[in-house]
Amino acid sequence: MRRIVVVTTGGTIASRWQGNGYAADAAGSDVLAAADVPEGVQPEVVDLFTVNSPRLTTAHQVTLLRAVHEVLEDPSVDGVVVTHGTDTLEESAFLLDLHHADRRPVVLTGAQRPLEDVGGDASGNLYDALLTASTVEGLGTLAVFAGRVHAARGTVKAHTVAADAFADPTHGPVGKVGFGRVDVLRRPERTEPLPLPALEAALPRVDMVMHHSDADPLFLDTAVEAGARGVVLVATGAGNATPAFTSAVERAVARGVLVALTTRVPSGPVTPIYTNGGAVDLIAAGAVPAGTLRAGQTRMAVLAALMSSPDPADRLDALRRITDPMTLPVAA
Repeated sequence: MRRIVVVTTGGTIASRWQGNGYAADAAGSDVLAAADVPEGVQPEVVDLFTVNSPRLTTAHQVTLLRAVHEVLEDPSVDGVVVTHGTDTLEESAFLLDLHHADRRPVVLTGAQRPLEDVGGDASGNLYDALLTASTVEGLGTLAVFAGRVHAARGTVKAHTVAADAFADPTHGPVGKVGFGRVDVLRRPERTEPLPLPALEAALPRVDMVMHHSDADPLFLDTAVEAGARGVVLVATGAGNATPAFTSAVERAVARGVLVALTTRVPSGPVTPIYTNGGAVDLIAAGAVPAGTLRAGQTRMAVLAALMSSPDPADRLDALRRITDPMTLPVAA
């Protein structure tokens, strides 16, 4: 028997009708009871918390990170499944992956339709996640939805309501589930794992600011004044904004704020092509290009870098290593 621990956090997969809408309120045992269990798998439930994922805080996500590591301290555990709301699943998955140094898999899943919805996707997704967690190894943290296996890095929620909600727009899935088996199509890019943040580590504020027509850096400056230790600039195109944003990035970096540069375009890397406020100038001003990471995961990269060390130079180095996996050996 393969021993798989299911850590539950709420989300649609644990949601039931509240009279005017759905909200997470089901215990992990109820969620597990709604699914078939693959042959040879022995699941155990750890109820961590029960919230819809838009309400998750950094404290929730760090608690999840520690809970997963505590489960994996037991060598008799063969894998971990995390049930999670879909809205912020991509963020939690990436944070877990950045700190995952174990060959045993951590698999996140959830549902687009509530727990008791007849013909919903909760049961199938949980079955596939249990099968994946009991089968693969050495792939880091994964997200399993609608028969597809996605690497944590680069995977985003690509549709608001469709069952096949997740995708990596740049690289595609790493595997597929069907007919009682998991087929691995490729190995995901992963950086060397970070150590767990210290128990006493502060949970820093990290804000996101989007560029658009007529945008000015008011909100970037405001985030810094509000105490943000990190800022994600969601730029246009390959990572472009305006000269005013370049100056704002310089001011933020001068105050010790980590600034990362991503794009609102669904796929492709941030690339320094244009000047006059483009990625060439923003990077020269101190912004770290996020590669193919999109906004939510770029924020997790900044957060993890800030928690990795008290030293500003080490934090900057950590962010550069996280955002550019091609500069590092692939994690085992």
